Amino acid sequence: MIDLFAYPHAPDAQDRDTSRAAAAEIAPKAGRLLLLALGVLERSNGLTADQVAARLGLSILSIRPRCTELSRLGKIRDHGERRRNVSGKNAIAWAAIQPSRLNRKG
Repeated sequence: MIDLFAYPHAPDAQDRDTSRAAAAEIAPKAGRLLLLALGVLERSNGLTADQVAARLGLSILSIRPRCTELSRLGKIRDHGERRRNVSGKNAIAWAAIQPSRLNRKG
């Protein structure tokens, strides 16, 4: 049975008070952030989490975990491309499993 209240269906926390507090704080917003991030990725040809956050005008700290959750939920995949993120490190470019251009009726 799938636990819809456990990661990746809900924000995860490490066994630290600060981590648990952060997970509890983001939990009410996480579903909306997942949908926003997925929407941006569905309308792209692949973006890093930093690029998703920039397009949404949101903090990378709130979006990067949502990309990991979307990946574990099978909604996005590794595009295969690597791009530099704001810290100068290589980052995964994510792509939607079902891009919106494939959902259009023609």
